[in-house]
Amino acid sequence: MDVKIEETWKAVLQEEFDKPYFEILTNFVRKEYQTTTIYPPAKLIFNAFNLCPFDQAKVVIIGQDPYHGPGQAHGLCFSVNDGVAYPPSLINIFKEIEDDLHRPTPTSGNLERWAKQGVLLLNAILTVRANQPASHQNKGWEEFTDRVIKELSDKRDGLVFMLWGSYAQKKGAVIDTKKHLVLKAVHPSPLSAYRGFFGCKHFSQANAYLQSRGKSPIEW
Repeated sequence: MDVKIEETWKAVLQEEFDKPYFEILTNFVRKEYQTTTIYPPAKLIFNAFNLCPFDQAKVVIIGQDPYHGPGQAHGLCFSVNDGVAYPPSLINIFKEIEDDLHRPTPTSGNLERWAKQGVLLLNAILTVRANQPASHQNKGWEEFTDRVIKELSDKRDGLVFMLWGSYAQKKGAVIDTKKHLVLKAVHPSPLSAYRGFFGCKHFSQANAYLQSRGKSPIEW
């Protein structure tokens, strides 16, 4: 199958695109976009990949599925379009960055600036129905993003994986911890952030690790 995605990712994932499950998934997603409101806009499904090529990724953050409110999702986990109010988890991410790195809260919740520096903002599920969280669960996206994580773990060295919450940590079970730095904490949602997300210092740890391997730090 010919999928419109950034070329380095296409080379790594073409085998996956040719599997029967991916064709079934594609047909399902296409029909959903034709019959109901789906987020993100179809052209932005692979936005995380297009903004952060496979060979340029330095940090991987794993989310669950896209925001399901109007105008929020644009293909990057935890990120929202310019001018959109910050969701609670993103507010808490910015609070931790402020505490960890003494950076003021940014004026935009659009994290494209991270993606362009090598942060892959990967949701496990890449599409969702409006106002129906997890509505595209168990349709094939999880199998696809498992492969993405495995390829990154196997074919790259010295990446930082940030796994927030039990869902992301299960998803990251395939990561080779001898080759990569895996940082774990509870999810940044208001329900759990005070149980260990605040104070986790993942952002300074990530930058220290990158610099120790001769890579430039992320401007969080």
